[in-house]
Amino acid sequence: MPRLMLFLLALILAAPAAAEPILLRPARVFDGVSRQPHEGWSVLVDGDRIAAVGPNLAAPGARIIDLPGETLMPGMIEGHSHLFLHPYNEAKWDDQVLHEPLALRTARAVVSAEKTLMAGFTTERDLGTEGAGYADVGLKEAINQGIVSGPRLLVSTKANVARGAYGPKGFEPGIHVPQGAEEISGPDEMTKAARDQIAAGADVIKMYADYHYLPGEPSRPTLTETEMAAGVAVAHDAGRLAAAHATTAEGMRRAILAGVDTVEHGYGGTAEVFKMMHDRGIALCPTIAASEAYARYFQAWNGEEPAPESVQENRHSFQLAMKAGVPICMGGDVGVFTHGKNWLEMEAMQRAGMPAADVLIAATSGNARIFHLTDRGAVRPGLLADLVAVDGDPTRDVSAVENVRVVIKGGQIVRGP
Repeated sequence: MPRLMLFLLALILAAPAAAEPILLRPARVFDGVSRQPHEGWSVLVDGDRIAAVGPNLAAPGARIIDLPGETLMPGMIEGHSHLFLHPYNEAKWDDQVLHEPLALRTARAVVSAEKTLMAGFTTERDLGTEGAGYADVGLKEAINQGIVSGPRLLVSTKANVARGAYGPKGFEPGIHVPQGAEEISGPDEMTKAARDQIAAGADVIKMYADYHYLPGEPSRPTLTETEMAAGVAVAHDAGRLAAAHATTAEGMRRAILAGVDTVEHGYGGTAEVFKMMHDRGIALCPTIAASEAYARYFQAWNGEEPAPESVQENRHSFQLAMKAGVPICMGGDVGVFTHGKNWLEMEAMQRAGMPAADVLIAATSGNARIFHLTDRGAVRPGLLADLVAVDGDPTRDVSAVENVRVVIKGGQIVRGP
């Protein structure tokens, strides 16, 4: 046999066999878009894509997985997280930033990423490493290369704050203390910082529209509209998104006028501010679960109603945003509370008045649309086969997403049968 033929035969024999198609037969399919699930539908996965969806599917040669009593839905998308943080009742934020070695924080982030994926969140937007530099870029690459297990990541690296307006704080003023974000002063410094972050691998430019300069002070606007507009311009020119931490009405107003894509938290939002967001198509990530976590840690709240004023304020702003028709991002500020319990935000949104089906839409196709992810977020032929099966019907009670039975990422079963 000629050497060339032998070589080609060796290549063929060495090539990995194509994965067999998978036919998933759940009790129902929530497609990520419709408020009512489709009873009796099946989903065919071929390679890393959804090949077919609907009733009475036949797929000769496919592996059949029956999921009785379960709802098959798109892989959920976490909209606001910090993989390099862990709950503040385990270690306060200052201690994590100042005292925990980078290797320790990275090792913990690897574990947190896997927990997040196993909980059914196949995509995650991480909004700042909080003093861990560009480590999120490395974690994203490790996941992409299959070295470690985790969601598809959108990362923002350092995030940007007004000089002197972040932390850690409480030290002699002449001592340089490492900060939890990149300090900037003026639009030129914002432009430079944003470009450096994008060059390092950032998918999102995050900015703090407001914060407090000294411990115990209320939050105040810190970045100017011009400074944030510079960051937005760099992000959009590079095909990235821009996000703004904003908890005051004035901080939100400046961020909106600067052209950000999402406002994070929005606790102090007013009807007028939310109308501005609606008119410009800017989304809100309400992070209600973070407010609830703070109340449990620092106000001894046991979860019973009435909730503390801080939680009520957050719920009220969320309700104002919904009334104004603002696009709602599902994002809980995970890291403040436990990774892998990302569903706490979904339950908090339902408690605050959003119907369960709308919460599910926000966590799937809604976040995909807000983050410009056109290849995921719904159960539709041609999209990525990022799928989750849960016990029960989460369109009736979103708490069903706590009971994940199957997780599929890119056509690969990572949890389940």
